[in-house]
Amino acid sequence: MASTTPEPGSPFPGKLVRTRLYEQVAEQITSWIAENNLSPGDRLPAERELAARLGVSRATLSQALVALEVIGVVAVKHGDGTVVTQSRTLRIVEAIRAHADRLPEIIDTRDALETKIAALAAARRTEEDLKRMEEALDAMEADIDAGGRGVDGDERFHASVTAAAHSLLLARLMEEIGDLVKETRIESLSEPERPRASLAGHRAIAKAIRAGDPEGAADAMHAHVALVSDVALLREPQ
Repeated sequence: MASTTPEPGSPFPGKLVRTRLYEQVAEQITSWIAENNLSPGDRLPAERELAARLGVSRATLSQALVALEVIGVVAVKHGDGTVVTQSRTLRIVEAIRAHADRLPEIIDTRDALETKIAALAAARRTEEDLKRMEEALDAMEADIDAGGRGVDGDERFHASVTAAAHSLLLARLMEEIGDLVKETRIESLSEPERPRASLAGHRAIAKAIRAGDPEGAADAMHAHVALVSDVALLREPQ
């Protein structure tokens, strides 16, 4: 039988996409959840045990769990371990990459909205607004000191800055992207040393708002969003 030669200019198959190790681990964990009929509320084994079972480092396992957390398969809770929130998810790698694909747009939107919100907060804040910011920062610091990531305190702080801008429309816009921002918050605060760096960024924002410095508040917020945008899902695989 004569062989068929492709016509000149015929497209080659697409470039192979390398699967990251943590994506493979995330798939294994999801399969294990399904195979063992785990339901929402059930706990996974401790991270040390799970890493040993899978034959991977704690760092790789942690990254896989964070990826699963941001797409809603598990919740990682300080003191409670990792809890299943969704018992069956198909195409796990595709879900992780879909999240990664939309991250840059979420970050751009956050930067545009929150820098303006910070500037308005510096011009319009009340003493009650400042009190709520400080309470959020104190809660975030206490959680970090206890070994947590400070996720709730981080969310409270950004909500208090938005409230201090006293703009109903901007508040509604932030509410619209709230779930997407939560994904980036979890991913960012899971980076090594990020919780304390993020807390320091928050304190710089709060200081400028308290001083009534709109330009300084906007600059501090822009720098903070740039910091928290450096996440593992947007880095090239090694």
